[in-house]
Amino acid sequence: MAAAQGKVIITCAVTGAIHTPSMSPHLPVTPQEIADAAVGAAQAGAAIVHLHARDPRDGRPSQDPALFMEFLPQIRERSDAVINITTGGAPTMSVEERLQPALQLKPEVASLNMGSMNFGLYEMLGRYRDFRHGWEQPYLAESDDRIFRNTFRDIEHILRSCAANDTRFEIECYDIGHLYTAAHFLDRGLIRPPLFIQSVFGIRGGIGPHPEDVLHMKRTADRLFGDLYHWSVLGAGRNQMFIAAQSAVMGGNVRVGLEDSLWIGRGQLARSNAEQVSKVRTILEGIGLVVATANDARQMLELKGAGLVGF
Repeated sequence: MAAAQGKVIITCAVTGAIHTPSMSPHLPVTPQEIADAAVGAAQAGAAIVHLHARDPRDGRPSQDPALFMEFLPQIRERSDAVINITTGGAPTMSVEERLQPALQLKPEVASLNMGSMNFGLYEMLGRYRDFRHGWEQPYLAESDDRIFRNTFRDIEHILRSCAANDTRFEIECYDIGHLYTAAHFLDRGLIRPPLFIQSVFGIRGGIGPHPEDVLHMKRTADRLFGDLYHWSVLGAGRNQMFIAAQSAVMGGNVRVGLEDSLWIGRGQLARSNAEQVSKVRTILEGIGLVVATANDARQMLELKGAGLVGF
């Protein structure tokens, strides 16, 4: 599906497991910082906020539902944004651990990765030298021998576990084969249309960020899903805005945020998630597109509504 009537959904990934707190002083870590960042992103134009939690003591990624509950109710009270909870967590976590926030808290949307993959973060060590916390440097260094596990059984388990919650999924596809996996679960009736396909570009271990890679992803998704899906893109690191712009002119939706890139320009750290949302919004509106509201996104993705979540 093209963006409905020229309306483009902006998703903002507020904080995540990729970047460590030492890499940017602007990365939200505490529950209050995460809540404020999500609300700021919504005010800047993000219809959906994608959320991880972190241990406020050292910034370590956490899937403790109690930590999510320290910021989710506040975000819901202060904005009408669609809340999207990760089931990806971090590659160092078990699938059962990663599942718990979405299972217990019943969001409108949860992310779901469509395949096991190498997930290389070790090259960041060449750009960052000073780390505040003891877990950060080994977390990056050991990623050259780490597999991000998402087997067919894992994916099925997450889908079946959350089925009664009526949670929709942001279906994250890091390579072409992941689209075929999504089609497999669609054929089995474990996911239902309209699908929200998030194509991820530029992670070491997944598809690259070349414009031809973006075109290949879109052509393949069109062939597999026809008019049964909405397409969105995530460009990692310096690829963020370029790939967002390419997606927009191809009729897609976009994802930005400090989980995916710490930067706002060459050598310039983004000061907030809202700054990235504002920049991509300027790009979208500059080419004549309309930014979708949260309620537009709910209608486009056929979500259950904020009144039926568990927080």
